[in-house]
Amino acid sequence: MLKKYKEKAIENNLNIYFIAQGDKNYQIEKEVVVPANPTCNCYSVAKAFTVLAIGMLYDRGLIKLDDLLVNILSKYLPSSIDSLWQQVTIHDVLSHKIGFDSGLLDIDCDDASLYESSDYLKIVLNKKLTHKPGSVYQYTDAAYYLLSRVVCEVSGIELCDFLRPILMEKLKFKELAWSKCPYGYSMGATGLYIRTEDMVKLGILFLNKGMWYNEEIVSKEWIDIVIANRYEFTHVKDGWYAKGGMRGQLLMFNFELGKSIACHSYESRIPYDIFIEN
Repeated sequence: MLKKYKEKAIENNLNIYFIAQGDKNYQIEKEVVVPANPTCNCYSVAKAFTVLAIGMLYDRGLIKLDDLLVNILSKYLPSSIDSLWQQVTIHDVLSHKIGFDSGLLDIDCDDASLYESSDYLKIVLNKKLTHKPGSVYQYTDAAYYLLSRVVCEVSGIELCDFLRPILMEKLKFKELAWSKCPYGYSMGATGLYIRTEDMVKLGILFLNKGMWYNEEIVSKEWIDIVIANRYEFTHVKDGWYAKGGMRGQLLMFNFELGKSIACHSYESRIPYDIFIEN
């Protein structure tokens, strides 16, 4: 099947570097389409890993979806913070329903050297909210930077360092790195550099409802919550759930087929269609 995907990518003139496929039996294959550096930025697919970190805290009873963001980050709140921030819950942040009217903190498109401060948390929390939290969807990388800071505040461990021993090492990832803000916190929303054959493992983990072989990495309850609330993964077609990233990064899985697919690329669109059988 990977050969067929490669052929379709070439036929459609897609600049895809690598395609990986895995199944719920933990069998993984990888195909090179256009040779590239083996470790690539998965851009917004990084958000799916941050979702998993929040789930691990949820499983440990350290965080609830209705917890207020300001209570967790209380020591960082600016004196002039908009009063609407007092209503923002963890669920709102996961759902991109904080109350913004535009995106914020997109380091992949912005010139971050022009930000008014090197304190990214201060930039976000000083932002005025124009909508009641929970009411309006506005996709923004700022939401998942906030979640990165939440993970650190609740666990006492920076996001990438938190996930490394309990996710990446147990799933036997190869090299990886996560872009950090000037204060040393993982961006949470983007900037996760991993190999395609490792990215597909997150899909396999979902297929197995949080189990990696005989060990529970995250609870089935959390996997069900993610799917029900569409925390980053959305149903695209025919039982496929997917999370895409800028420049054509993709992670998708299908419970019924027991199959997960990932690709890294440099493209203008996310190539869902070449992986879904007509």
